[in-house]
Amino acid sequence: MGYQWNWGIFLSPAPSGDSTYLGWMLSGLQVTVALSLSAWGMAFILGTIMGVLRTVPGRWLAGLAACYVELFRNIPLLVQLFIWYFVLPELLPVHVGTAFKQLDPTFQQFISAMVCLGFFTSARICEQVRAGIGSLPPGQMHAALAMGFTLTQTYRHVLLPMALRLIVPPLTSEFLNIFKNSAVCSTIGLLELAAQGRQLVDYTAQAYESFIAVTLLYLMLNAVVMLLARRVEEHTRVPGYMGSK
Repeated sequence: MGYQWNWGIFLSPAPSGDSTYLGWMLSGLQVTVALSLSAWGMAFILGTIMGVLRTVPGRWLAGLAACYVELFRNIPLLVQLFIWYFVLPELLPVHVGTAFKQLDPTFQQFISAMVCLGFFTSARICEQVRAGIGSLPPGQMHAALAMGFTLTQTYRHVLLPMALRLIVPPLTSEFLNIFKNSAVCSTIGLLELAAQGRQLVDYTAQAYESFIAVTLLYLMLNAVVMLLARRVEEHTRVPGYMGSK
């Protein structure tokens, strides 16, 4: 094999002159973390709201939430990303679309990627919240209503807190997925971790070192998430349910 390994390339100055190639990788890692966390916050809030609506007695609200899920879950993530970044600004009112296009390109890419990942992931969280609420005994809702709670109070104080504790494991999987799905956002020019890895290859031709480093950083990121998720699961485990001690 004629490949020349050179791990010292990461400490070499980057063409920008103000950083090393390792600095590029760490910058991409920062973008990946910031993008994933902000998209997760949006996805969790939207997904929880839609998950609740899917279980309420009103058929119109449940139907609306079902349409939301089918729309964002069945369109490929890459297609959604292109729609948010390229198509939507052209469909907005002229002054709004023009204002968006005049923003810093990196900010445009970040906002479009965050919104896309947020909506895409929220549809999946919605189904998990719905399943969590549906797994609870009907008596919990009946008891809360019999005590004088309104339907909103029943969901807020009884059903939703219990359901969220039960679905911590699948939520952890979605949290991990959002970090991995962020790599797709490099297709619109966002310099997240995977994009920085490819950029390093373009400038140095050290493909193996670059993608091994990218892989290790993703593994490190996922390991941290898994450790934190296990702590959360231990503290939220419901006695008497599967997996509880």
